Amino acid sequence: MKIVLVGYMGSGKSTIGKEISKIVGIPFYDLDEVIEKREQTSIKNIFETKGEIYFRKIEHEILNDFLEGNDDFILALGGGTPCYANNHVFLQNKDISSFYLKMSVEALVSRLKNEKEKRPIIANLSNDELDEFVRKHLFDRNYYYLQSKHIISTENKSVKEISDEIIATYSK
Repeated sequence: MKIVLVGYMGSGKSTIGKEISKIVGIPFYDLDEVIEKREQTSIKNIFETKGEIYFRKIEHEILNDFLEGNDDFILALGGGTPCYANNHVFLQNKDISSFYLKMSVEALVSRLKNEKEKRPIIANLSNDELDEFVRKHLFDRNYYYLQSKHIISTENKSVKEISDEIIATYSK
């Protein structure tokens, strides 16, 4: 079982991934945490000291290594991962079940308002700027997210409902 969760920051990839892991009994990984472990520093520090180009390069390498080196997993990608270095192509691999956790801009902004201090990229944005930022980002990234094999609308659904839907879709 290879499940990859795709979506914008705040869409619940890690929360859903952990729930699915509990239900099906296979390990959950967050790609950002895998990168931090391998690089022995935080994503924030990588961006600050080595820049985004370096980060996207190692993100691509580590993603490929992870996909080739693991058989059973649930993997949450960073919000930008599918959008760089042709990473979206692997979303169509026959042995990977990719799921886009789709949320409206309004729902994302509502969640992210409460998480700004944990997310350096949006920490200094006003709520109005956050809305515009999310709209633009989502517009730019939607093409890549939509390369996922399955699209799961998460609006007004519990973590359990979304997890059960992904498991049921995977099992078909």
